[in-house]
Amino acid sequence: MDLEHGSKKPSAPAAATTPTCSKLLQLRDRLVTLQPVLLRAAAALATVVAAAVMALNTQSYTVVVAIVGTRPLMQTFTAKFRDTPAFVYFVIANAIAGAYNLLVLLMKRLILRRRTASLVVHMLDMVIMALLATGAATAASMAELGKNGNLHARWNPMCDKFGSFCSRGGIAIVSSFIGVALMLALNLLSAASNAHRPSVVGQ
Repeated sequence: MDLEHGSKKPSAPAAATTPTCSKLLQLRDRLVTLQPVLLRAAAALATVVAAAVMALNTQSYTVVVAIVGTRPLMQTFTAKFRDTPAFVYFVIANAIAGAYNLLVLLMKRLILRRRTASLVVHMLDMVIMALLATGAATAASMAELGKNGNLHARWNPMCDKFGSFCSRGGIAIVSSFIGVALMLALNLLSAASNAHRPSVVGQ
């Protein structure tokens, strides 16, 4: 009867909590939307830093090789990333990954409008992650060889003479592995979002 005469009032707590819940849901949606952007931006930064540090990595080492009379004969040895094919591949892989992620960030709005474009980006993300992982792994194997050498093959370590070169190379490799981890997280997040997204005919 109260409902028929309009005498029953809606409960105050329900009316008060509805706007709050709506704001919380909007905040959650914004955070979920920002997650891929933040992950991709961080991956782009990590890979660009790795490529730049390794590409600019060089060090010279001067040693006395002979003494002619009273005059020492000096020879300078220079370590560069170009001397090792694994480091060259490392720089190329990280440069490609950084440029790709920056391009995707610039085209984010266009990609989000179409499901097909989103799936293509997801597949390219997996390719880039594999490229980064192989580049970081090959560079890490060469770095270990340069640091410890190989007694069985009689290859002497070089980091005792080129300490700065090895330190900067280690920083680049760590940054690249961070990029690999971020790309893995981005792939997992993208796979989860594509799995829960309803398919629309004509997209």
